[in-house]
Amino acid sequence: MARYSEEFKASVVQKMMPPNNVPVAQLSRETGITEATLYTWRKKTRAQGVPVPGDGLNPEQWRSEDKFAVVLETAALNETELSEYCRKKGLFPEQIAQWKTACLTANAEAAEQRKLLAEERKQDKKIIKNLERELNRKDKALAETAALLVLAKKARAIWGEREDD
Repeated sequence: MARYSEEFKASVVQKMMPPNNVPVAQLSRETGITEATLYTWRKKTRAQGVPVPGDGLNPEQWRSEDKFAVVLETAALNETELSEYCRKKGLFPEQIAQWKTACLTANAEAAEQRKLLAEERKQDKKIIKNLERELNRKDKALAETAALLVLAKKARAIWGEREDD
């Protein structure tokens, strides 16, 4: 089992990151390192909070976790630093601004969703209550009709058939 230095691992992982975005399969062929090892290195780097999209994806196809990590990394940067960061990562400042907006509005959309679901649930409860009330009314009417039929049958059995005058 080969041991690789941390510097070598960092350089290989850097190739997976923007602006290079070298796919893991291609990087495996170039370096002779198995794909499983490269995926493990990428996973460990992601766990440290570094956005490593890999697999040649353009930034719009990144995972939401990677986009969020970029938003966090760039939150404290001024315009010049942000531009430098974007050049280094192969991004555009507008993309980061869109991702930031999406992150900020994510909870607002969830609150609206909860409010809509609560309203729908309330309407469903009303409908269910009305349907249950109607079902009970119909059950009572059916029971009354059945009782009348049984009584009519017993009356015929006791007094016989009705004679026409």
